[in-house]
Amino acid sequence: MPSSTPDFSLPSPEGDSVAPFSVQVADSALADLTDRIRRTRWADSETVSDDGQGVPLDRLRALLEYWADGYDWRKLEARLNELGQFRTTIDGLGVHFMQVRSPHPDATPLLLLHGWPGSFLEFVKAIGPLTDPASHGGSAADAFHVVIPSMPGYGFSDRPTGTGWDPDRIARAYHVLMERLGFDAYLAQGGDWGGVVATRLGKLRPAGLRGVHLNFPEYLAAPPVGTEPTPEEQAALAQGGRFFQQHGGYHILQRTKPQTIGYALTDSPAGQAAWIYEKFLAWADPDVLSTDEILDHISLYWLTGTAASSARLYWEYVQHPLGLTELDLPVGVSVFPQELTRTPRIWAERAYHDLRHFNDDIAAGGHFAALEQPQLFTEEIRKFARAVNQ
Repeated sequence: MPSSTPDFSLPSPEGDSVAPFSVQVADSALADLTDRIRRTRWADSETVSDDGQGVPLDRLRALLEYWADGYDWRKLEARLNELGQFRTTIDGLGVHFMQVRSPHPDATPLLLLHGWPGSFLEFVKAIGPLTDPASHGGSAADAFHVVIPSMPGYGFSDRPTGTGWDPDRIARAYHVLMERLGFDAYLAQGGDWGGVVATRLGKLRPAGLRGVHLNFPEYLAAPPVGTEPTPEEQAALAQGGRFFQQHGGYHILQRTKPQTIGYALTDSPAGQAAWIYEKFLAWADPDVLSTDEILDHISLYWLTGTAASSARLYWEYVQHPLGLTELDLPVGVSVFPQELTRTPRIWAERAYHDLRHFNDDIAAGGHFAALEQPQLFTEEIRKFARAVNQ
């Protein structure tokens, strides 16, 4: 029986050590992927003229044809190995992360946290503007040292073999990571699951965490609605309701039966591609993402075999449901115009008692803000950092 273990080596440093990591996917894994794509057993075409039933057949066929015959994983691999990747062991789990230091030694350390179906790749285009602002419309005072981990069960981090890796545990692990890297003061930023983990990190409020910036707050899953909702609240509730009615199937499956859906996605490149492609088409501005950028994410999930382990984070989250997570440290919220639910300011004010930055007037961007609009994303982080430092 074929193994589900990825074909590249994942070193597990001992103790508190940090080891450089290089991505080297075996040729056999890429050949196997191409072979599987070419042997796809296709479903019938949809019976509607839009994407109301899911990714249209002709669109997915075109994506897979390019994946097999045009896409170059090695190009991404080379780029990642140039930037600087590492692995370390925290709480018994191997954690992968990128660390890119600014040329400005006094730069602010910044922890960047991704969600699903994104990955640490979401932030690659923002690394330059964040770390070297003088070359991207900013000043040295805006510089950041960036740390971009892969969530447990995602990408090149280990896949947990037991339960308990919920957002609170991940938050604790990430603080250990920042301490291990020698950062005694830092900011955290996140959207999607990254927003949840950043929020829980803010609740933990470890020494050194100076503030949290969010582009998709945790409370959007259970909004802090007033007894008499304002028109802005009513609009946000309606938007969130439409999203879950039209697009919420993945959420129900992954929070209840992640193992079952994991078998299908781990065995079929077409299934894995459709599962993720649908979200990028619906949650992002399709005009700003290239096919290669979308396939980078799909390929990462496929080659690391993380369909089930990444989905389990949804299951972990609902095992210990909590109410509103209120924060007292500095918080910033950036509302991108094509976000799944556009949070009203009043919700942020109810949840965050030291709201330093709130902006719902951003020119462009959706759920994958850093990937879609790296410059606008960077500007939001700069504004928040200035508000914390003033």
